[in-house]
Amino acid sequence: MTPEEANKPPAESSAGAPAERVLDHDRAQASAPRPSWVARTLARWQTGRRAALLRVLRRAAPALGIAAALTALTSASWWYSCGWHGCPSPAQLQAWQPSEGGALLARDSGFVSSLTMIKRHNVSLDKVPLHVQQAFIAVEDRRFRDHEGIDWRGVARAAVANVRAGGVREGASTITMQLARNVFLGTRAAERSWGRKLLEVRYAGLIERALNKDDILERYLNAIYLGNGVYGVEAASRDLFGKGVRDITLGEAALLAGLPKAPSTYSPRNSRARALARRDVVFAVLEETGAASASALARARRTPFKFARREYVPSRTMDSWAVEAARGTIDSLRRIGVLPRGLADSELRVWTTIDRRAQVAAERAVAAQAQRIDEERQWSGQSTRGARRTQGALVAMDPVNGAVRAIVGGRSVERKGFNRALKAKRQPGSTFKPFVYAAALQQGFTTATLVDDEPVAVDAGRDVWRPANYGDDYAGRITLREALARSANAATVRVSRDVGVERIAGLAQSQGISSTLPLVPALALGAASVTPLELTASYAPFANGGERVTPLLVTRIENRFGDVLWSAPNAARRRVIAVEDAFLVTSMLQTVVDAGTGRAVRDAGIRGPVAGKTGTTNDGTDVWFVGYTPSLVAGVWFGADEPQPLGWNASGGRLAAPAWARFLRESGYAPEREAPWRVPAGIESRQVDIATGALASDWCGPARREYFKRGTAPTKSCEQSDYLAMRDMDDSDDHDDDDGRRDDMRGNRRELDVEGLTREAIEEALEGILDASQANDKARRAARSMIREIQRAAERNVERVSQQAAQQAERERQRARAAARDRIR
Repeated sequence: MTPEEANKPPAESSAGAPAERVLDHDRAQASAPRPSWVARTLARWQTGRRAALLRVLRRAAPALGIAAALTALTSASWWYSCGWHGCPSPAQLQAWQPSEGGALLARDSGFVSSLTMIKRHNVSLDKVPLHVQQAFIAVEDRRFRDHEGIDWRGVARAAVANVRAGGVREGASTITMQLARNVFLGTRAAERSWGRKLLEVRYAGLIERALNKDDILERYLNAIYLGNGVYGVEAASRDLFGKGVRDITLGEAALLAGLPKAPSTYSPRNSRARALARRDVVFAVLEETGAASASALARARRTPFKFARREYVPSRTMDSWAVEAARGTIDSLRRIGVLPRGLADSELRVWTTIDRRAQVAAERAVAAQAQRIDEERQWSGQSTRGARRTQGALVAMDPVNGAVRAIVGGRSVERKGFNRALKAKRQPGSTFKPFVYAAALQQGFTTATLVDDEPVAVDAGRDVWRPANYGDDYAGRITLREALARSANAATVRVSRDVGVERIAGLAQSQGISSTLPLVPALALGAASVTPLELTASYAPFANGGERVTPLLVTRIENRFGDVLWSAPNAARRRVIAVEDAFLVTSMLQTVVDAGTGRAVRDAGIRGPVAGKTGTTNDGTDVWFVGYTPSLVAGVWFGADEPQPLGWNASGGRLAAPAWARFLRESGYAPEREAPWRVPAGIESRQVDIATGALASDWCGPARREYFKRGTAPTKSCEQSDYLAMRDMDDSDDHDDDDGRRDDMRGNRRELDVEGLTREAIEEALEGILDASQANDKARRAARSMIREIQRAAERNVERVSQQAAQQAERERQRARAAARDRIR
């Protein structure tokens, strides 16, 4: 080892260097000042917080992922469900048209009336001139035919303009987006939010995929609001210029195209100056886009305007009582939540059972007859103003299913007014009597049962009720058929007394009378309050064979897209009277029309199978006629809202029946083309003597074919009737003097006459019949048999007359002897 190497310091080993550095660090820390307790605590807290946050994040990572997924799913659901309202299908979009006030549709889907008035008249695009289309496109959406619902260039331009202005100064809505806003977002049209704008975008995409550009433009031009309560270019043209859109000039088109920006501000009805200034702006846009030439625009500027003086009133809005009746169903469905409360009537399409021709005929018949009644009342000095004005109501329905074919609630339509057909409760008078006779038939009476039509007194508690016949005209002893045909009050009260008021009321209510019926004797004559609708419906079982029906007016309600919101359930029919009883009542009511109080129907020219009943209340306050054919039952009423007489000679037959006949004649229902009611299997017929109700005979009097339930037909001949014998005896006892004896002999002679012919004339006629029949053995035998029967009947009649004459002579001799004894005394 050299001295240099011995004096050189030893080299550091690789392991010793780090240890030295650690020592240096420790020395530095030892010499550094010690941190405070607060600093040490804060350092430990921050370290722990970071660790805790990391632990929370690690634990919450799955939940955060789920939340993000749900948010994305919810947003997607909101988007694809159109804000959770449900997106319309392409078919619904293709079927949609701007509303003209909703629609009430008839049984054949024909238009009856608007549900509410909207000043809009839809037209097809081919009726809109090209310069009108170009004006709206140039002003509202100049790239309309190039984009797919959203004009992204317009969006960028509007964004820049709004940023520069520091607020919303310019919009980027396309024609498609405006249509979407007006159609689907009407309740949010004024709202400025990202949510509404996103829904516009969503709906615009749907519309673009479902419709072509011409279809979109057509719907837009019909839907857009153009001021003064007017929608669409056709209605606006009529409102401002008094002509249709196909006839307007370029200048007029420019004025219309300027209105959507601010309809009230730029309407020429509000400010002509602002309207012309806005038109000039549109002219500039048309020139800029090349939609119109400079020369054409120059001519348009020089052309003066002529504005219509009268505002546009839609001719399509035709008020109808059918609307007011259907509105009751719509309001009821809203109250129970079936129809959304926010859904306006203008967005509905309501299908009904109405027959359009019958509805018009009904409204005309009621109005005309009410006017005629008022003219008669005015002649007699009555007031016909206000509540004293004559009103009317009419209800017509199909007796088989209750479908209402026409309904009238007054002489003129009152929007949301008092519908008398549904709500006016008035006494039905004699139109209630068919229920009395139907109940009697159920209790064993027949149409030929005799009843006394003489003055009657009924104990009504503290008072005695004495109902009188019309005009105090009484017929004596008559059959049920004649009592109903004559509308005999006295006879009807006697029948009701035998049947029972409770049974009559129960039958009437089972057939359709829903009002409370008082259980009093006067109920037989209609002492109750009912509506025209329920009274008419209660006649349907008579017409259809005994089954009760439920009146039906509205069958289906749809929204503007064709979605069915409600449809009427099938109403079950229920038998309330036997088919035989229904037929017999109908047969009697046919006699009312043919020869009774309802003969005004025949006088009006109505032929074919028709049955019905008149009704008149005290002093002629209410007059009725309810009649029916095999396919239609209709009831008509006239009276005043403030009850009072309708005239000195008011009656259902004179005032109500003619209106019923006019309605039937003009409604298209022709009874003469209908088959008569079919005779049920449980019914048999007999030839019956009218006077006695017994089987007819050649020597009794007038007869008619009568119907009976099997086993109830009479078996006794009229010749054996006690009533006939009593009548003959009464006739012979009516003559007390010599002139009376001569009258009696003349009466006996008339017994041998036939329609004024003597015995000799009859024998001569019979011999002529016999001679005429010599060429035919069968006819000869029949003639001789007839002659023998006539001779036997004549002999019996002569013997009966001789006995009556002998009895009369004996009575006269006794009177003469008594008179002689009195003179001697």
